[in-house]
Amino acid sequence: MGWWQVDADTVARSRFVVSSYAEVFASLKLLHSGVGAHPGEVGWLRAHLPDFRALLAADPVGRELVRVGLGRDWIADFLTPTPRDGEPCEEALERVRGVSGEAARAHLRTAARGGELPGMLERDDLGERAARVLEWVWEETVRPYWGRRRRVLEADVAARTAQVSRGGWAEVLDSLRPGTRWLGESRFQVNLHEYPPRDVCGAELVFVPVTARAGWVSWEEPEREGERARFAVVYPCVGALAGVEQGAGTVGAGLEALMGAGRARVLVLLGVPLTTTQLVAVTGMALGSVGRHLRVLLDAGLVERRRVGRAVRYSRTGVGDAVVGAGAGERG
Repeated sequence: MGWWQVDADTVARSRFVVSSYAEVFASLKLLHSGVGAHPGEVGWLRAHLPDFRALLAADPVGRELVRVGLGRDWIADFLTPTPRDGEPCEEALERVRGVSGEAARAHLRTAARGGELPGMLERDDLGERAARVLEWVWEETVRPYWGRRRRVLEADVAARTAQVSRGGWAEVLDSLRPGTRWLGESRFQVNLHEYPPRDVCGAELVFVPVTARAGWVSWEEPEREGERARFAVVYPCVGALAGVEQGAGTVGAGLEALMGAGRARVLVLLGVPLTTTQLVAVTGMALGSVGRHLRVLLDAGLVERRRVGRAVRYSRTGVGDAVVGAGAGERG
């Protein structure tokens, strides 16, 4: 297993960061695998996978970069620059674009587990070629949905932050993704691979959610004197939220006319259990508005609430399912 030595001060300073570039790379991994984990991903792949495959068919260098760079158990480091808080995707792409050919080839050889690189990758513009593929993924498959995806990711951050307050960091680290857990004695297991431990004491540590069922770690050394090394753990956001972005909150005209757009949207989203905090983040509504909608839906018997640990989650009842189902039938 791979683990990091992390002191209490580093953990206390750590924070959650939403990164558009991490979302792009997670989407590249999903396109590369071609297999969706839930209906939202399946629909997204159906919409974008043919064009992605056509892109790589017309770009053999890009195709080999993706194949080798997304190795079975190691990703070429230059493809995963450590996310920075508030960094636009375009700036992260420039970091990929600026990687030297020598460094990119070294990272690709590591991803290939020491194997020989295809001859077409023995070139100096690998950073530029990789950035082109990633830029296409951003512009064509992520940016059109980014507003909704960002709200989903922010909802996850809100939920994780609340979890830290309730149960402490150990509880959060145990739940990020398969393979992560707090081992005790200042040791944090980051994956199940047999990699040498790393000392990250005193470094900047961030946790980055993505909507795909993906995860990885990345790090970078300080660029200037006085800066800290930076480490990141990328993890899939709360499963219940992952499908929301892909249209799971679509509201029919009849249902909207019956109960109003905001209340209807809350009811539709509660096909999966969500907390009030998550609903606020996903919908963009004010906390008071979400609370009023929930009270009306509860009184009408359309939703129910259940305490899970210290969190209260709301979900549709059978009656609520029937109401939403009738609205879906009206759209058809």
